[in-house]
Amino acid sequence: MARSEEVFENALLGRNVPILPLDNKWHRLMVGLNKDASMVKLEEEIKELLKRQGKINTEVKQLRKAKTRIMEEMVSAMDESDGATKQDNGKKQIESINAKLDSYQDEVMDIPKQINELNYQLMLKTMDQCYEIIRDNTSEIEEIADWINDIRIELKKNIVRKQNRELKNQEIYNYMHDIFGAEVIDLFDMKYNPGDRPLQ
Repeated sequence: MARSEEVFENALLGRNVPILPLDNKWHRLMVGLNKDASMVKLEEEIKELLKRQGKINTEVKQLRKAKTRIMEEMVSAMDESDGATKQDNGKKQIESINAKLDSYQDEVMDIPKQINELNYQLMLKTMDQCYEIIRDNTSEIEEIADWINDIRIELKKNIVRKQNRELKNQEIYNYMHDIFGAEVIDLFDMKYNPGDRPLQ
């Protein structure tokens, strides 16, 4: 067993895990993840078991209702002339119903266990995949944060360089203007005019 699986199993101890294929939050989470083949298989198996459980529960309810109705009919027929025949027929029907109910008994007990086991496996796989994505994302976040930090430092350095050069140009321009005057500077065709560009 992988170390991460052991950790996840310990984390799940005593937790009431929802049936994942029925859980909207799990489906929303899965939109951002890629279910592998084993996860899809587990999900389908759980859905099939849930359908089977629903079908059995419906049939058991119907059989119990039928049994109650037959017993009521048997009681009502006790005073009728053909009451004995109706009671014999009723007993046969009830025996048949009881046999069917008995045949469902094991499944009724076993299906929830199967669902929980498969659901548990699906949760472990979900946690494993989430852990992998979080680990990869964290690594990338750290790389991006380092890049941003480097760019921020470089940006500060370049802002200082830019301001220093602008100040130097201003100083040179002012000095040349004072010494040579505007006409001489125009003769040199100086394109830089700090008066037109405020320092940033």
